[in-house]
Amino acid sequence: MPRAVSISARAAFQAQQTDEVAVLLAIITHETLDVPVRLSSDPTVRITTDPLVYGTRHEGMVYSFVLMSAILPDDQDKSPPKTTLVFENVHADMAKVLRSVTSPAAVELRVVLASTPDVIEARFTRLQAVRGSYDANQVSLDISREPFTSEPMPAGRMTPDRFPGLF
Repeated sequence: MPRAVSISARAAFQAQQTDEVAVLLAIITHETLDVPVRLSSDPTVRITTDPLVYGTRHEGMVYSFVLMSAILPDDQDKSPPKTTLVFENVHADMAKVLRSVTSPAAVELRVVLASTPDVIEARFTRLQAVRGSYDANQVSLDISREPFTSEPMPAGRMTPDRFPGLF
């Protein structure tokens, strides 16, 4: 089924040249975090001047700008969608945080245009950070969804209390 995309986004994506900027917004939640981490791939607006912080305002929330790149999740038939977020020019503390996490973080990705940050052009939900790696220059976060083939079948047991009509 094709994804619904606004006419302005479709025109911008298909144009040879455009002033529109596609912005990737990432929401990372984990049981150890008090509030979700909200990151933006574009310095759309100045958030504060002291310290100087840029980011994107989306649906009333502030997404902090970081040097981030990603390939959007793919749509393969036999495997769950997967992507990798790569954070450039990282601080040494990011690797320490990555080593301390033992359970997967939940990730949601949204694509918006910088001119209309409240209009979601694409959304990828129920993703999990499955692996993190790092070196001196970047931190990579592999993100995927649990495959549907791992769902138990049948979902419930045919017991008298759940299915009284069978007995």
